Amino acid sequence: MDRVATKKTPSTQGRLQIAEIRDDCIVLKDGTLRVVLLVSSINFALKSEDEQSAIISAYISFLNLLDSPLQILIQSRRLDLDEYLVSIKEMEKGQTNELLKLQISEYYQYISQLVELGDIMTKRFYVIVPYDPASNKKRGFFNRAGDVVSPTAVISLGQKQFTDRHRGLFILVDKVLTGLSGMGLRATVLDTQSLIELFYNIYNPVVSQSEKMRDIDKLKLEENNYV
Repeated sequence: MDRVATKKTPSTQGRLQIAEIRDDCIVLKDGTLRVVLLVSSINFALKSEDEQSAIISAYISFLNLLDSPLQILIQSRRLDLDEYLVSIKEMEKGQTNELLKLQISEYYQYISQLVELGDIMTKRFYVIVPYDPASNKKRGFFNRAGDVVSPTAVISLGQKQFTDRHRGLFILVDKVLTGLSGMGLRATVLDTQSLIELFYNIYNPVVSQSEKMRDIDKLKLEENNYV
């Protein structure tokens, strides 16, 4: 009996450039690291002329402060009000005052109908801070192109290498946080749990609406093999 050769379909994980997420940063397969900052927004148009000039001046100073590239990402997503609605329902159940209980019930119905009528969208602003050590910067064009063609090629980082690069990355992060603060922007580093949830929602936009991400401590993950 002739054996029919079947073509193995590459997995989604094999096509991703992410090797792992740990210690509040993303480790890519080429050995470089990334930190993602969640940044607040400001309404520039509502600022006075003096405030606008101050913001522009701070922005110029921020650009001059940078000695490595940054990536700015603006993401629009459906606002998830499920947990908020649950909290309102629990508040209604625990309310002893009948008048307040009725008002809470009407408010719950109002929010529920508002969600059903149309998707309520929210915007989130991210700044991605990369760390590419000198050893990786010296790699030629064809070496980098090979990573794209063969994304499964992974540079294994030893614990000391990871620690050194992690330290260098967060030195850059501190500089970026200082620059953003000078413009009146609040920024926070996404921790490991938040990073996993972010990519889970990005790569599973439909499933993530019905199947919420579990806490990272409750997930059974394979242990990392470090030299």
